[in-house]
Amino acid sequence: MLWTIEPRPWDDPAGAALRAAQRSELDARYGTTDHEPGTPPSAADIDLFLVALTADGDPVGCGALRRLDPATAEVKRMYVAPAARGCGISTAILRALETAALDHGWTTIRLETGPAQPDAMRFYEREGYHEIPLFGAYIGSDLSVCYERMLTPGNSLPVSSRPRP
Repeated sequence: MLWTIEPRPWDDPAGAALRAAQRSELDARYGTTDHEPGTPPSAADIDLFLVALTADGDPVGCGALRRLDPATAEVKRMYVAPAARGCGISTAILRALETAALDHGWTTIRLETGPAQPDAMRFYEREGYHEIPLFGAYIGSDLSVCYERMLTPGNSLPVSSRPRP
């Protein structure tokens, strides 16, 4: 599968559809619609929103960055549609977010996932993130597991729009 990754407005219909699919999947995993500690991301606080599209223009993945402080950003709404998983899209989105973070001067990336998402936890660990104590609005949440990665210009891999060999 070939894809491209491009910035889109938060309210872009393709991105909104991906976020709705993610929400539905997480509702099923957690058995409730109340599984997001903290403030949900919005157009007012998202600094960058990326959408991955197939060569035919079908949206297959997304991810966003929200600035936490002058040196730190949080990854939000990382999602790849089930039919597109295993093709390297999630890694490409994550690398594009990391590159954008460095472009903004953010050298620390944090994120929150949850215990019902072991696949996400394995993915972030494989991609160089390490578990950290809960931060911000996630402190005290039984539904949160937080990760962090320090970035330097040399440790973010180039973004490719092609699948892994």
